[in-house]
Amino acid sequence: MRRLISSLALLLTYFFIFRNAAAAETRKAFACDPSNSDTKHFQFCKTGLSAAKRAKDLIGRLTLQEKVKLLVNNAAAVPRLGISGYEWWSEGLHGVSNVGPGTKFGGEFPGATSFPQVITTVASFNTSLWEQIGKVVSDEARAMYNGGQAGLTYWSPNVNIFRDPRWGRGQETPGEDPVVAGKYAANYVKGLQGNNRNDRLKVAASCKHYTAYDLDNWNGVDRFHFNALVHIISLQFNLHISQNKQCVYTVNGIPACADPKLLRKTIRGAWGLKGYIVSDCDSVGVFFNTQHYTSTPEEAAAAAIKAGLDLDCGPFLATHTENAVAKGLLKEADVDVALTNTISVQMRLGMFDGELSSQPHGKLGPKDVCSASHQELALQAARLGIVLLKNNGPVLPLSQQQLGSVAVIGPNSNATRTMIGNYAGVPCGYTSPLQGIRKYTRTVHNEGCDGVACDKDNLFSGAIEAASKADATILVMGLDQSIEAEFVDREGLLLPGRQQELVTKVASASKGPTILVLLSGGPVDVSFAQNDARIGAILWAGYPGQAGGAAIADVIFGAHNPGGRLPMTWYPQEYLNNLPMTTMDMRANPSKNYPGRTYRFYKGPVVYPYGHGLSYTSFKHTIAKAPKVFSVPMGGGHRANSTFSDKLVRVAHASCKSLALKVHVEVENVGSRDGTHTLLMFASPPGDDWAPQKQLVGFQTMGIPSGGKQRVVMSVGICKHLSVVDSGGVRRIPMGEHGLYIGDATHTVSLQPRII
Repeated sequence: MRRLISSLALLLTYFFIFRNAAAAETRKAFACDPSNSDTKHFQFCKTGLSAAKRAKDLIGRLTLQEKVKLLVNNAAAVPRLGISGYEWWSEGLHGVSNVGPGTKFGGEFPGATSFPQVITTVASFNTSLWEQIGKVVSDEARAMYNGGQAGLTYWSPNVNIFRDPRWGRGQETPGEDPVVAGKYAANYVKGLQGNNRNDRLKVAASCKHYTAYDLDNWNGVDRFHFNALVHIISLQFNLHISQNKQCVYTVNGIPACADPKLLRKTIRGAWGLKGYIVSDCDSVGVFFNTQHYTSTPEEAAAAAIKAGLDLDCGPFLATHTENAVAKGLLKEADVDVALTNTISVQMRLGMFDGELSSQPHGKLGPKDVCSASHQELALQAARLGIVLLKNNGPVLPLSQQQLGSVAVIGPNSNATRTMIGNYAGVPCGYTSPLQGIRKYTRTVHNEGCDGVACDKDNLFSGAIEAASKADATILVMGLDQSIEAEFVDREGLLLPGRQQELVTKVASASKGPTILVLLSGGPVDVSFAQNDARIGAILWAGYPGQAGGAAIADVIFGAHNPGGRLPMTWYPQEYLNNLPMTTMDMRANPSKNYPGRTYRFYKGPVVYPYGHGLSYTSFKHTIAKAPKVFSVPMGGGHRANSTFSDKLVRVAHASCKSLALKVHVEVENVGSRDGTHTLLMFASPPGDDWAPQKQLVGFQTMGIPSGGKQRVVMSVGICKHLSVVDSGGVRRIPMGEHGLYIGDATHTVSLQPRII
């Protein structure tokens, strides 16, 4: 898990081996064991004191040699103080994972609930679902921790923006919109960490990878050497910053791990982080050994710690920090600051509170992992994340009563491991697409390709014959981790190998309707299928988790009405012409033939737009109430500055507190089926090329029965949602007419400055 140069993990902490809650015998406490008369009276063991005071007491008892060994992920034990060793690195991206060394499966914990990959879950646009999943993951993490098989610090979620559709790790992200990414981060972290009652943490989350990371290995450029050059506008507004704030590599020539502006000034200063900052794995070593940012390893260690890094995923700080202090490059007090941040989080996790079983969550055990309710949530999450891209006729849903048999074809038709994507653990079990479909009807199965690479046609004939005889054909195609993953960026957007050829030939021969199901993290150019009348329906299931096959079948046969929306733009292959992954600019530049990135700045043709998703029913939107003019109060006698072609007000000059306009929207289900609908509200500001063409300002998901209506009040923050960043990196609110768009309904509101 070596991510780019330096990742950021907000809100973590730690503890290690403890007792299996199902066992009768208590295992040794991590620290402050009540049976240890030598340590139980230390102040750092007194639960009535604040975490800060306890941490200060503990740090004051440590030698420098002991301190530096606590600056790394595999923190050493301090036996004389009764403190065990601890592995900080555990992963919980979409279920407890064994990617990090802090978690082990086996014994009473053979697996854990594996939810859909993040990109699929986010397609539900369901904030309560995101929090529910986080809660289940933390329940299972605590249970495994109690059993001595997991830690309490989880380096999840990944909230990077899915800027380039080729990025292999785009599947881990909440998509390309920063508002959605921020909402996802806030809700998932809340589920993981709990309600923070009495300043306690259930587990500690980590939002990664801070900023400007969305390249792994493309065209000879890898993340360990890539210097991301980001314009101030993109850094401030368009790339990766805002979503990290809600959760609370080298950028412009400075390793993020050594940049005090990013770490001390922004994260801990402006955002008020009450947690710790951890490097991506081996990042400190990389910026010395590979990028040669400093002349000596001691200078690298000093630069990282003084910049605000608290923990190193890797051995570098444990190896070189003591010498950095000895050479006068670093003060021991700087080390104490880093340890205060990490140990305080440990205190909040209860790691220094002695006996585990008497603590909150101390009785969770094997029965709380892979429980029936957890697995049902994984199935529901998969259903909610499936996106119906095309449904001519409509072909879907299929009727069980009218089908004698269904041909199930494609390299992903019987997929299991593929469905859980990357950064996954060992699931409770699998239901493949083939298995899910078999619960509804008789099937004839032929993969047609030997894997997703599909570089031969020797299996085509069997698939074509099966389709020609069955009453309907379901093709399950797409990608897997050999095509897109960490360290693996995609070369293009088309289906791999000869998959497109197989789909076309099977659809041409199919006796009945043909349905195309796609498994992938990133977008796929399936223009050929969208334009092929013989392919009646297309579903995108992302990587739908352990129960993905059951969810796909439930949608195809109508047990679930799909309501998912695409969280990223699906571009045509031609979009990539002359578009290096290494170019970080978001805004289009026609003079340089640069198309721009994401729906906010790209204006060219798409296969499917951001937010696209069909249903088996139909919804109508009406803007019932909204202001036509809205006054923006400006404090301190400031007046609007005339810039570019419009008047703009600095956000710093506006009275932003509680400044929001309310838009009342009525949504009516005018179809024949009950359905779930996601209302997406976009805004377009007045302005020229410096402003996005539109941006998402709010969303809400609701269930509406056939014939039913629901009124929703959307709150649009003037300073947060309707502001832009000018060429100098200053955030401003454009005065004048802003367009609001909700489905087929539109509204215009004019912002006017008002001196107060």
